[in-house]
Amino acid sequence: MYCLELAGEDDAFAAAEAAAGAAIDVERVAPGLAVAADVDVAGVRTLAYTRHADVLLARTDATVDAAAAAVTAADVDRTGSVAVRARDVRNTTGVDTQRAERALGSALVDRDFSVDLDDPDHELRACFSDGVCCLGWHAVASVRDYGSRRPTDRPFFQPGSMDPLLARACVNLAGADADARLLDPMCGTGGVLIEAGLVGAAVVGNDAQEKMVRGTDENLAHYLDDYDVLRGDATRLALRDDAVDCAVFDAPYGRQSKIETHGLGDLVAGALAEVRRVAADRCVLVADRDWRAEARDAGWSVEARFERRVHRSLTRTVLVLV
Repeated sequence: MYCLELAGEDDAFAAAEAAAGAAIDVERVAPGLAVAADVDVAGVRTLAYTRHADVLLARTDATVDAAAAAVTAADVDRTGSVAVRARDVRNTTGVDTQRAERALGSALVDRDFSVDLDDPDHELRACFSDGVCCLGWHAVASVRDYGSRRPTDRPFFQPGSMDPLLARACVNLAGADADARLLDPMCGTGGVLIEAGLVGAAVVGNDAQEKMVRGTDENLAHYLDDYDVLRGDATRLALRDDAVDCAVFDAPYGRQSKIETHGLGDLVAGALAEVRRVAADRCVLVADRDWRAEARDAGWSVEARFERRVHRSLTRTVLVLV
């Protein structure tokens, strides 16, 4: 078993990303915490909304005394040096984390561990959250380098670009990995494709506007070695049936969209049908409204739906389609 420390404010979304991209049998147990039967270590490193995965040692009440007693009683098959890190996840417990680290360190010293805060053989993490403490040996942390890929820092920028955290989560929800080929039929500035390429997927972008195709090409060349970008109508993709494994796209937003040949509803419905043709396995659709009816009409089933608040006047809907 593993403990997952989740990031962001939407634990259901974070748990779904982890389950799609790296973990088996994910169960939320407290704000910011989940457990999983098993994890893929390499997959955890690519997750946007999971911070850490730890090999679960014990799960107990969210008090220092209960955590120390659990360490004393646990079946520990490790030796050597150790460092203890305690977290009050989401600030839900008021636990004194320094006291917790001292108490847990003392319990481990009583079990013949030595303490090494700089270069330990093992790191025990104690995550306290709303009545629960998960104790675990640290296994892997996700790579938190999204700030280096802010849309405004890319070679080509247009307002409204999806932030890299959400783009990465959607890529993972779509099942992109080193064995997958991912399509973005409305690629805009290429943010989704960048994140998909960085997790190892082969990427194909498409956009109706020549300016966006050129900009996406410029951005992808900055981050990736290999990619394909096409100019075309998302309702009539120049791709054969089942040409890709999965798709992610950010549908045009009503008041901001520039649509030359289709009404917005016809465009999204047509794109959903085309994506069903070329990527029959899985699709993640991000939009400023709920397109579930159009997705079902195009032959998709809705596996999950999430709402992601951006600011007062914009809440994104994320649909996971299969």
